[in-house]
Amino acid sequence: MTEPIFLEPVFHEKIWGGRKLATDFGYTLPEGKIGELWAISAHPNGPDVIANGPLAGTTLDVAWRDHQDYFGHQKSKVFPLLTKILDANDSLSVQVHPDDAYAAAHERPGELGKTECWYVISAEPGSYLIYGHHAKTREELADMIHKGDWDHLLRKVPVKTGDFVYVPSGTIHALNKGIMVLETQQSSDTTYRLYDYDRTDADGNKRELHLQQSIETTNVPSVDPQLDIQTVKQDDATITTFVTAPISKFFSVYKIELNGHLDQTATAPYTLVSVLAGDGQIIADGESYPLQKGVHFIIPNQIKSWRFTGKMTLITSTPGAEA
Repeated sequence: MTEPIFLEPVFHEKIWGGRKLATDFGYTLPEGKIGELWAISAHPNGPDVIANGPLAGTTLDVAWRDHQDYFGHQKSKVFPLLTKILDANDSLSVQVHPDDAYAAAHERPGELGKTECWYVISAEPGSYLIYGHHAKTREELADMIHKGDWDHLLRKVPVKTGDFVYVPSGTIHALNKGIMVLETQQSSDTTYRLYDYDRTDADGNKRELHLQQSIETTNVPSVDPQLDIQTVKQDDATITTFVTAPISKFFSVYKIELNGHLDQTATAPYTLVSVLAGDGQIIADGESYPLQKGVHFIIPNQIKSWRFTGKMTLITSTPGAEA
């Protein structure tokens, strides 16, 4: 396949969701509180449909299984990454994700662990995250969770538009009200909730908590990863490298701020691209494809070089050694 693989996103209603995916990005949303857009997904809970080319109408999971030539003949049984946009109209539950080993032992066959990261698309003034905790031992962690001593346990971190946050598996975290992010993560839908603000759904039911799993999977003590964020100029673009190996084994993530053109060559078996602002084109193998805000696509293995043109903000990602 010598053209980009464009995808039709999947939407998920969430108790904390809103309607900003329509007002800010122009997506046509189903009814309800839409919290998540699964932009590049082959996960069984929401696989995207390919919108163009010879595989049009095929879901991404089937393309991964049956057409590995598009992806460089990878060994992983599942497409390893998942790109989302999250609209936190209300605060998400305080939660933690397992690593691969714990997920393999305790979740459905084939489920991965979940290391993730966020690029903050927008954040209202005064926004903050829950990120990490203050417990010194696992016994102290368990005691504070069972007592509900959230004020002393949870760490609050201010966040603003344009920030990048890396969230390894085992990190207690939560997006809070007024934040929209693009999330790059392992292809997993496993979340262990340890606190949900005692919220109830429309039927008066509280959402399930997973206290024992949270205690078992949380990293103790909590240590922030040390990122080496670097920015370079290339052609008519500014490229920011947010995370690569060895910090992340699962993905590399970049931001491209373009005003003109940028020539790139492949550095990985395939590349995931999300357009967060502006419009322009990608030119590959002599063909031009229009891009606009809210478009998400994969540059397949057959495309070894390409040119971006226009005025756009892009987030790109590539699989890591263990993806």
